[in-house]
Amino acid sequence: MIVKKLKDLKEIIALDDTIIREVLNPKHDTVPLHLGYSFAHATLPPRKTSLPHRFRSASEVYYILKGEGLMHIDDETEVVGPGDTIYIPPQAVQSIENTGETNLEFLCIVYPEWQPDAEELV
Repeated sequence: MIVKKLKDLKEIIALDDTIIREVLNPKHDTVPLHLGYSFAHATLPPRKTSLPHRFRSASEVYYILKGEGLMHIDDETEVVGPGDTIYIPPQAVQSIENTGETNLEFLCIVYPEWQPDAEELV
């Protein structure tokens, strides 16, 4: 059984300038995982916007846990908040903006699993 506690996961600053805790990634975990995707927890401080970026061939899903913001995908913008799920297709330019006074927290699923060379700033 694999159980990971969020508080025990290392925080990293992602390419898009969000704070990420990688939860599951078959390319990085020390135990074998039979997954075709990666799973992470992201935090964006109040009044910040992630840097515009895109995945070359991966799709991504965000699930908003806490906070409020604006999701930008290519030329579209949508208000997002707790309970919202956002699908981001491959090659789409994306960023998320925290419009609130508290941290914006969300889960990220990347398929196929995230790798450092899979995304680029635009």
